[in-house]
Amino acid sequence: MSDHPSRAVLGPVGLVLIGILSVQAGAAIAKGLFGEISPTAMVWLRLVTSALVLAALARPRLAGRSRQDWAVVLGFGLSLATMNWAIYQSFSRIPLGIAVTIEFIGPLTLAVVGSRRARDLVWVLLAGLGVALLGFQRAGLDLLGVGYALLAGLAWAAYILLSASTGRRWAGFDGLAVASVAAAAAMALPALVTAGTSLWDGRILLIGALVGLLSSVIPYSCELVALRSLRPAVFGILMSLEPAAAALAAIVLLDEHLSPVQWLAIGCVVAASIGATRSGSAPGEPPGRTASARSAAPGTIAT
Repeated sequence: MSDHPSRAVLGPVGLVLIGILSVQAGAAIAKGLFGEISPTAMVWLRLVTSALVLAALARPRLAGRSRQDWAVVLGFGLSLATMNWAIYQSFSRIPLGIAVTIEFIGPLTLAVVGSRRARDLVWVLLAGLGVALLGFQRAGLDLLGVGYALLAGLAWAAYILLSASTGRRWAGFDGLAVASVAAAAAMALPALVTAGTSLWDGRILLIGALVGLLSSVIPYSCELVALRSLRPAVFGILMSLEPAAAALAAIVLLDEHLSPVQWLAIGCVVAASIGATRSGSAPGEPPGRTASARSAAPGTIAT
């Protein structure tokens, strides 16, 4: 048995990296099916899968809840649904790596706004530079896709704030489980309207369940274990790799390549997020302490 520090940290770091790769692999697999099923329907299949698994594992206590408890957790669920729906709409129109990069502006801005140090504005400027670089090649980007990514980022910021409030009112994963059920219920009608008969194809249902496991269940589980021994600041830095991981997953699974300028833009946003995290304002830190580690996801989010 060794007490070497690098060996001690390898386990939790590895789990977080597995979670990150799992989320983005799930997103890439989902995008590969958009020719057969609508993004809205795929989001619903993902949410249903995660809701069923989380509800079965958490078995949340519902009795004795106040009206405020329900208002907070339902708002949490609405932000979850909006975040996932918007980012899926976005990367159905623009490259996955770019969509996640733009989405990341939401939690990054929230982190810097929460800081009282003027020097942290440099991270906003660096992230802004990344977005500006994407704008240089906007002829290749669908503006509606960009708008959906911005909406996903806004919902992600709301999700982080509501995650903290939910965590104070609901123990463990109870709030996340209830919010996931609420999100799945909110997306049910739009999914049924847009999916048509393809939704009930056995192969689509199986892949949708796989996406739910990859994008929600596996990352939540890995990060829950990792955060028992991993400092939140380190977790926040690792989560800052999400945009780059999304771009790599898109290359491997979708053959979706980016230009050097687009990679530079992603690098700017990743560096800005790492800088904000090291300054003590990590986008991933609040959720790691409350309802869910992946409040900083959508896929993750968001993806």
